[in-house]
Amino acid sequence: MLNFRFTFLSLLACACGADGTCAAESAASPARQPVSPVIWQANLANFADESYAQRVEQLIGQFEVSLGQKIAPGEKGRVGLKIYADSGPGLATPLGLTKAVIAALQKRGYAKDKIFLVGLNQQRLRYTGYLPSLVTGKSVFDGHQIYVLESGRYFDPVWFYDSPLPSRFDPILVQKSTEGFDPETSLDEDRKSFLATPLFVDADFWINLPVYTDHAVLGVNGALVNATLWNASNTARFFRSPASAPAAVAEMSAIPELRGTWMFTLASLERYQFIGGPWFNSLYTVSEPLLWLGTDPVLLDALMLERINRYRAREGFKAVSDDIRTLEFAAILGVGSRKTSDAKFVPVGN
Repeated sequence: MLNFRFTFLSLLACACGADGTCAAESAASPARQPVSPVIWQANLANFADESYAQRVEQLIGQFEVSLGQKIAPGEKGRVGLKIYADSGPGLATPLGLTKAVIAALQKRGYAKDKIFLVGLNQQRLRYTGYLPSLVTGKSVFDGHQIYVLESGRYFDPVWFYDSPLPSRFDPILVQKSTEGFDPETSLDEDRKSFLATPLFVDADFWINLPVYTDHAVLGVNGALVNATLWNASNTARFFRSPASAPAAVAEMSAIPELRGTWMFTLASLERYQFIGGPWFNSLYTVSEPLLWLGTDPVLLDALMLERINRYRAREGFKAVSDDIRTLEFAAILGVGSRKTSDAKFVPVGN
């Protein structure tokens, strides 16, 4: 086990190649799916479960072709899905998408009880249909373990990201949660953000299922953020300074153990928000019948940032500030590329 006691400046000090890959970090990384500019894209006939099931199976099938091997249970025999529900009902990982991914994994040999879901907040997971209804006691995901990170039960004391920033509470309601706290506190417990270990300790691999919104501090709330800040404890503290949260996202996404088990990101554009995020506001959402699958979370986020800015311009809003450097920092650390001109879209299905 490792304690992640590093800073953004220390990571920048390692030798970086022309492609932005950090040699020191790469050398220490375990085997993982290579970052690729390929985005497999599928058009949904509609947002029904059947449409999701058909297209997800086709996308994963094409991904397997690119790997040259089939996905199958490994030594641990378990797989995790990192879902997003933290903007509440209306802007969560679509249930149809999650069910389709589960079906595809079961087809490849994973038992139902070996496919688990990871989310942040119990109340939002319940409101969005992931946890059982308090009325019926039933959920469409009965039989799957759902890790609720805010319970504090799934963090290991030896796996943490260390930063001298103060602790905070709810990462979504950050403005209220940071009022009245001393930003200079350096208590040991305040410095640490513990990482959720189920995804990279207990599973053969994990799949990222983000939802996209704009974000005043991070620029874009999507693949990178769902895998990092929404996958750890004590992270709202980073929002105190505009530079802290982007650097934290980049550093955490560069952790070799997290990246080594991150198979791919699969995003639905069923609904995304271009202003006012991460709080859901239906007036500023867009819906496209598209699914994207890729191994480069930086590129996926950069492509979505372009879409977000396009709709902001149409509605008379300013583009997301270039001063928000989340994607730039992550690219420098070799997590991926933010050059959207390099993206190669591969259509899948009809």
